[in-house]
Amino acid sequence: MKTTIARWLDSDVGHSFRTSPVAMVAAAIALVCIFCSVFAGWVAPHDPFNLSTLELSDARLPPAWYAQGSSKYLLGTDDQGRDILSALMYGARISLVVGVASVLLSMFAGVSLGLLAGFKGGWIDSALMRVCDVMSSFPPILVALLIAGVGRAVFPNASQLLAMGVLILSISMGQSGWVQYARTVRGSTMVERGKEYVQAARVTGVAPLRIMRRHVLPNVMGPVLVLATIQVATAIITEATLSFLGVGAPPTSPSLGTLIRVGNDYLFSGEWWITVFPGLMLVLIALSVNLLGDWLRDALNPRLR
Repeated sequence: MKTTIARWLDSDVGHSFRTSPVAMVAAAIALVCIFCSVFAGWVAPHDPFNLSTLELSDARLPPAWYAQGSSKYLLGTDDQGRDILSALMYGARISLVVGVASVLLSMFAGVSLGLLAGFKGGWIDSALMRVCDVMSSFPPILVALLIAGVGRAVFPNASQLLAMGVLILSISMGQSGWVQYARTVRGSTMVERGKEYVQAARVTGVAPLRIMRRHVLPNVMGPVLVLATIQVATAIITEATLSFLGVGAPPTSPSLGTLIRVGNDYLFSGEWWITVFPGLMLVLIALSVNLLGDWLRDALNPRLR
């Protein structure tokens, strides 16, 4: 493990990371957010969703540095007496899981279709690209709202796992992220299929599927990784938007978007911390991931080295 890390740090990408203060700060912020959300059960000072531990007398307490605040709740409490700091950790977990899962789903579908279209060409390429054109013509948020609304109507009493699956599907399809992957991989595959190593594999009788999977795919994944990193932030923001509109994460598992929507009702009554801190958490996660995506794009571009 140590040897692998040392080898990566000595590589061109590792050197670019070590010499980029912005990338290092963004990576540190992203790691802290991910750690706190994944291990929220151990890191969070309270369990904000355990009804037996909530005290309504502690509702809408300001942050600890206010005179009316309590050291028990560092960032204050919401309208139900839930600790804001703990709610941020648990809410970020849901936002990150939905964001990463939707991007993985989009990446799998887009890379597979783009690889097939670029390698085969012909009517398959034309048909898939026309589908991509149609999907790109719809506003992403409206498609996500449509799929989420239909999912709620078809499964009105869906379990929490099924509701999260519908949400992931709505974000994945609504963002049309797979279209960007498909077009990116298609263009790179059309370049790679004419190179000598692909022609040599064909002459030796290697199956087309094996050529695509073992030879072409590793050489077209660079742009895909950059695109995936940037789209994680977009997916998290889309999930927060859907939750803010009431069609996102289930009420029993509120995400950052749900926390912002709840706090929005108290924003102008003086309890600003209920919505401001979840908003800042969302901004930190999205900004750090975007900055990492920008760095990765520059690091993997040989013209910028």
